Amino acid sequence: MKKFSLILLTMFALVFAGCSNSGQSADTSSETDVATGNPIAVFDTTKGTFKIELFVEESPITAGNFRDLVASGFYDNTKFHRVIKNFMIQGGDPNTKDDNLKSRWGTGGSGTTIEDEFIEGLSNVRGSLSMANSGPNSGSSQFFINVKDNLGLDWNNNMQPNSKHPVFGKIVEGMDIIDAIVSVPTAARDVPVDAIIITSATIE
Repeated sequence: MKKFSLILLTMFALVFAGCSNSGQSADTSSETDVATGNPIAVFDTTKGTFKIELFVEESPITAGNFRDLVASGFYDNTKFHRVIKNFMIQGGDPNTKDDNLKSRWGTGGSGTTIEDEFIEGLSNVRGSLSMANSGPNSGSSQFFINVKDNLGLDWNNNMQPNSKHPVFGKIVEGMDIIDAIVSVPTAARDVPVDAIIITSATIE
């Protein structure tokens, strides 16, 4: 049991330590109903297209920040720079546009940070969109998508007291694309061997 706990602690630390900026269950077997009033972000990638419902009604700060970044073209041509099987895929670092900055992938952001916005009932379940950060109130542009239930990352779970990540959206179409991304071979620092690029991200 002690060894299992240590493995979990190491996995969570590896995913989010690189960020210097900073439950509602998702139906992952098919398309899901979209709550009225919530925008849809469409991500076209070199692996295919997926769509995310953004919970702007429940999480106006976090989801609103993400929506505005998408609308501005911020995520276009960025890469998924960290992929961990049976855990999550992470992107949103503008440094990933430049292969010469590879040693700094995972440290970039939008230049501003937002306060944490933890909402009762929004949990890091499979298919949920969550804010990557390096500590309290350090969220910026980096995000991750859970490929399994990672409840230890929830604000009200004591499993990871120093690793809390606000959920602000969910996959409503293309979870098979997320599963394809998380299955690719990776190299050092969990970087995909073959780049997975967000060719464009728009608000539907």
